[in-house]
Amino acid sequence: MSTLVASQAPETRSASGFRFAMLLPGALVTFLLILFALGLVLFLAFRGNDGSLLGTGFNLANFISVVSDPLYGTVTLRSLVIAGLVTLATVVTAYPVAYYLAFHAGRRRGLLLFLVTLPFWTSYLLRVFAWKIVLAYNGVLNSALIESGIWSEPTLAFLNTPAAVVVTLAHAYAPFAILPIYVALDTIPKSLLEAASDLGARPFTAFRRVVLPNSMPGVLAAALVVFVPTVGDYVTPAMVGGPSSTMIGSLIQSQFGKANDWPFGAALSVCVMLVILLVVLVARGADRRFGSRT
Repeated sequence: MSTLVASQAPETRSASGFRFAMLLPGALVTFLLILFALGLVLFLAFRGNDGSLLGTGFNLANFISVVSDPLYGTVTLRSLVIAGLVTLATVVTAYPVAYYLAFHAGRRRGLLLFLVTLPFWTSYLLRVFAWKIVLAYNGVLNSALIESGIWSEPTLAFLNTPAAVVVTLAHAYAPFAILPIYVALDTIPKSLLEAASDLGARPFTAFRRVVLPNSMPGVLAAALVVFVPTVGDYVTPAMVGGPSSTMIGSLIQSQFGKANDWPFGAALSVCVMLVILLVVLVARGADRRFGSRT
């Protein structure tokens, strides 16, 4: 018996060493690219701006300025509203696509999943610029409306508006919503639907009582994947939005760019991260509630 234990000990140590070696690269990348960067932002947020890279001293002046200036509260609220609308539009349009992929695609599923991920093959900036061409004054949409006789002349109502930002971001992040919802739907046992049918449930009732509750973790995951990055997006508002579409990411970028005030930009970033963290905690609580019901 002791000989068997002794022979198994080196194998156990070897397996542990292999797991450690496999985890080490990912742990280093996580530390260097995420934790170190986050720590640097937190460090800068409490520094004063003297024109240098790392600032000087330690104080709460940056956070006081962020909280006391109504501009940042207004822009943050606008960013949350736009991100919420983008998330709602993305999830609502992504769910039917994911549902079809999970239950009706059949042999075409692989091809359709490939088409869903196809936008990743092109640059994000190129996709945003394509929407700018569609929504421009002399763009595709205005030309189509004039050619069809609906309007007699082009309008500026499409481009440089919050609606243009919502549509562009919803299109850009659609694959990020489709995939997690599809995974959640695909893991639902088909026997549950068969049991619901055997018990006399109509298709809509089976969807409402079986499919939708079991897919909510995927829906919440998709909402978070879309909501978190869109709150801080600044490229899309700059290209297709106007002054009424300025988001908090644009203000943060200007602090790190033209204003050259890295400490204040870091403090503004920390405040936005705290707001997003609050939203994530609320969504996580909702996820647990739906999980307990299912």
